[in-house]
Amino acid sequence: MERESMEFDVLIVGAGPAGLSAACRLRQMAEEAGEEISVCVVEKGSEVGAHILAGTVFEPTALNELFPNWKELGAPLNTPVTRDDIFLLRSQESAMKVPNTFVPRNMHNHGNYIISLGNLCRWLGEQAEGLGVEVYPGFAAADVIVEDGQVKGVITGDMGVARDGSQKDTYMPGMELRAKYTLFSEGCRGHLGKRLIKQYKLDEGKDPQHYGIGIKELWDIDPAKHEPGLVVHTTGWPLTESNSTGGSFLYHLENNQVYVGLITDLAYSNPNISPFEEFQRLKLHPEIRKYLEGGKRVSYGARAITKGGFNSLPKMSFPGGLLLGCDAGTLNFSKIKGSHTAMKSGLLGAEAVFEALKGGKTGEEIVEFADRFKNSWLYKELYAERNFGPSMHKFGNVIGAGIAFFEQNILRGSLPFTFHDTIPDYSTLKPADQCKKITYPKPDNTLTFDRLSSVFISNTNHEEDQPIHLKLTNPDTPIKENLPKYNEPAQRYCPAGVYEVVEADDGGKRFQINAQNCVHCKTCDIKDPAQNITWVTPEGGGGPNYPNM
Repeated sequence: MERESMEFDVLIVGAGPAGLSAACRLRQMAEEAGEEISVCVVEKGSEVGAHILAGTVFEPTALNELFPNWKELGAPLNTPVTRDDIFLLRSQESAMKVPNTFVPRNMHNHGNYIISLGNLCRWLGEQAEGLGVEVYPGFAAADVIVEDGQVKGVITGDMGVARDGSQKDTYMPGMELRAKYTLFSEGCRGHLGKRLIKQYKLDEGKDPQHYGIGIKELWDIDPAKHEPGLVVHTTGWPLTESNSTGGSFLYHLENNQVYVGLITDLAYSNPNISPFEEFQRLKLHPEIRKYLEGGKRVSYGARAITKGGFNSLPKMSFPGGLLLGCDAGTLNFSKIKGSHTAMKSGLLGAEAVFEALKGGKTGEEIVEFADRFKNSWLYKELYAERNFGPSMHKFGNVIGAGIAFFEQNILRGSLPFTFHDTIPDYSTLKPADQCKKITYPKPDNTLTFDRLSSVFISNTNHEEDQPIHLKLTNPDTPIKENLPKYNEPAQRYCPAGVYEVVEADDGGKRFQINAQNCVHCKTCDIKDPAQNITWVTPEGGGGPNYPNM
């Protein structure tokens, strides 16, 4: 069966904030100029927003630029931030509130909104379609079309392939989607973005990218405990017990609901850590527990976060396309925000591509993008915060936060030198026998839960009879190398119970991959010490279906 082919002026991979902003802006500019530009967005989730997971306290700067009249258009920004509370959790029971005067300026959220980023993307998708963009959810971009060194588009994944690679009765080959320019906005650790960075050496001379894993739940809570607009952040316990870094959030949105979550830096060194279990423990702390008690958990999800910042930003242009948003790593970790920066990178990408098409280009590299980026507030914002991540990794949360406070509140700018963090996250693990063993408490099924019941409420679903989308370069590595040295950390860092070490028929151990549980967080692709696991797209439409996340 031959592949069908469709042609567009611009193809966008991923219907997140960066991709949808680029799509909307391209069509806006085409209308203003009276030009006809065909724009297509493909999205691997079953609908726009299905795979979107973020905090989210949202800064509306880029949205104001894209749709100045967003309020009249009904954008789902319903809960303005009313108050910021920051706590240093010293132990399982004690906490110290950080006085406002000592909070780095970027952590103040006046003028921001507590939102569901999934719902904002659903709304942006509607705006895009209203502007004439073709949006195709349920289509996973599985491969890049490269001809004569130039990206010419993507091939979507085949449907109806059995686990053994044979074609089922329902088989349909993927389509070739070709374009003059292809914009990759797949989110953190996009599997095509990762390949493009390697192929075009886009990260040459840059610090390695750094990541965290964010695990999040949506709760209905007792109306008496609900304070719409309250933002609570914590740092310290439970991660300090294992010398790890990160922090938690608890955001009160509308309808008596809160988001609660924990971000664990993936630079941790103890292979016995389970970020999922650390998050369950966090909920038992009195400062968090007091809001959740008597409430009900509604949804669960997890997603890796690209947080290397300015020093890790790859070159974003290559022949035939651009790398945008978290695919490149535009998140500002000192603000714990990446939506406004992703949207801005999408706007800059759209403007650069529009100029290129208007100038008659059909895929030549848009080298001018670098200058456009450099002249934007996005560049200035990321450059000013370039020391935040490295100083946290080098000196820990407390001294790191002190440096951030000094830069942001005292200097009102950055230090005249740059800290670097040159150790990739996958190489920070120490052998398990040199590290503290961690015993996590059993779930109480009221405040704390196990992985499988959590995955169940993420509405994750995959066609079971399909090739496993978590590829092992060497199938022996988990048992022969990772198990003896690191007690195979995949069984703990995966927040969805995808990886297990089980008894084999011959009495030894076997590495089992439960691919249908995968919530597409990409942590395994990032943290595996042997860099042996490659995440590729499963059949389109598979994965989580997040509501209101």
